[in-house]
Amino acid sequence: MAPLDFIATARGLAGVNRPGRPRQTNLRRAVSTAYYALFHCLATCCADLLVGGSGSSRSRPAWNQAYRALEHGGARNRCSNRAMLDRFPSEVQDFAKHFVYLQTRRHRADYDPDATFLKSVVVEIINDAEQVIRRFTVVPVKDRRAFAVYVLLPLRSG
Repeated sequence: MAPLDFIATARGLAGVNRPGRPRQTNLRRAVSTAYYALFHCLATCCADLLVGGSGSSRSRPAWNQAYRALEHGGARNRCSNRAMLDRFPSEVQDFAKHFVYLQTRRHRADYDPDATFLKSVVVEIINDAEQVIRRFTVVPVKDRRAFAVYVLLPLRSG
């Protein structure tokens, strides 16, 4: 699942290239899909950097396990820990901040029956998600690997 494919799907749902007002259900799905672009970007990062990317000799079951190990709530909690995030490059910090923000937006889109979304705001959310993903994916491997370990594995003191 390519994260930027989720972005393209979100744009289609939001009617980015179409005039007029999309249905609220489409705008809600677009917000949710933008969040999942970040989620799958992080899951792919975790699996690729801990097990091996597509061109490497890797165990597919191990890669799937690493990919599936990412949990929404756990990742949100780690991405909310400013003290730990200060140890990472600004692009990783920005990714983490947007991850938390978009997860909140996704919950609102998916579960709040009174929520309404404006096309312009949804398009901005989608564009921001794309930029955050693009900046995150060019962060040095050692920093992305450290972030993958941080979001997936328990913290132990001493």
